[in-house]
Amino acid sequence: MPVAQKKAEVRHQLLERLSEARARTDEIFDIVRPDSIYERPIPERHRINFYLGHLEAFDWNLLRERVLGMKVFHADLDRLFAFGIDPINGALPSDQPSDWPSIAETRRYVQRIRESIDEGLATLEPADWHSNPVGADFTASTLLNVAIEHRFMHAETLAYMLHQLPFERKIPRTRGPELIASPIAPRMIDIPAGRATLGLSRRDQMSFGWDNEYQTQGIDVAAFSIDKYKVTNGQYLDFVAAGGYENRACWTEEDWNWRAAKDIRHPVFWSRNRDRWCYRTMFEGIPLPLDWPVYVSHAEASAYARWAGKSLPTEAQWHRAAYGTEDGRERPFPWGSATPNASKGNFDFQSWDPTPVGAFPEGNSAFGIADLLGNGWEWTSSRFEPFPGFLQFSFYPGYSADFFDGKHYVMKGASARTAACMLRRSFRNWFQPHYQFVYAGFRCVSN
Repeated sequence: MPVAQKKAEVRHQLLERLSEARARTDEIFDIVRPDSIYERPIPERHRINFYLGHLEAFDWNLLRERVLGMKVFHADLDRLFAFGIDPINGALPSDQPSDWPSIAETRRYVQRIRESIDEGLATLEPADWHSNPVGADFTASTLLNVAIEHRFMHAETLAYMLHQLPFERKIPRTRGPELIASPIAPRMIDIPAGRATLGLSRRDQMSFGWDNEYQTQGIDVAAFSIDKYKVTNGQYLDFVAAGGYENRACWTEEDWNWRAAKDIRHPVFWSRNRDRWCYRTMFEGIPLPLDWPVYVSHAEASAYARWAGKSLPTEAQWHRAAYGTEDGRERPFPWGSATPNASKGNFDFQSWDPTPVGAFPEGNSAFGIADLLGNGWEWTSSRFEPFPGFLQFSFYPGYSADFFDGKHYVMKGASARTAACMLRRSFRNWFQPHYQFVYAGFRCVSN
């Protein structure tokens, strides 16, 4: 394919993905009842209305001057909607609904930005998408990928935030047919010693990655055993019934103090109704599905692993189990090189909720590990740190670097609300250990 034709195709694909990303975030706002847009479902997060303006403000602040050469038309709102909050320092926001613009004003702001961005992008020639402005370390293509994936990330974080919104404040969506899977027998699979390649190479000019995904590094991984399936609600129920939340020996001192101060006794997605456990799906409460993966904080996952006499995998161990093979080669995806599709796992907005573990055998890794992409992120024991050769984005210096603080842990995999473009092998997610709301489960290893 001629270079010019290839560049035109990439431009077309990026514009299509931007449109898809906007549709996904519009979809999530549409489930909130109009009288509930100023609610704050998670105490550490902004009110819902902030995100309505934030997504467009982020795109505008990123692209306006660097790519589009356009003038500011509402500087105050550009600043107001610029940044979200990472729930780490315990300080809760105290703003009131009256401190914010009206929804009508916010929507006018959003619409004008979308029109301005679309107008500006339409004037760019295909070659302009791949050329670096003088003195810059980025291209228009890179910046648009950042805008697209940032929006897709919020389509997911908004979902778990709205998961905590009372049911009566949401407009229900029809659930798809319930996926029935054969009963599974939890077991561990032996992974032979081998090499795990983490990260992206800077030589790969056609692939996008966030700054923390660079540079590639090979790590020798000793032999270990890993759970074939994610830990289920049923397995975790055994931990709860055995008094795991009251057993101090299962917790680090910091995690125990957090659990005790918050009086946490079970996963945040669970509730107790007299003598039975219930589960909070996006739109209704149901009896606890024992074959769904449990969603918990890193602290809770670590406590379970200690109780079971095991541990959480390192980032390299997870990679080895997910992408490695007996002959030493590594795959782009656990199942091979085929493009991700609905037969391979519960991802790319297929569902609002989890599905039974092991329901997608076509997505198994070469070693037979199930559910590695989709159905819930997976906690690792690795702290979020830069790879050797890390260079922060000049246009977004704090994206990763602000969280290299020893207080965040790497998550790998994906959830049901993770976009397909972020299923690449090098993608890294991270969170602090005492945050219960994210769609994150885990599996254990034995060394």
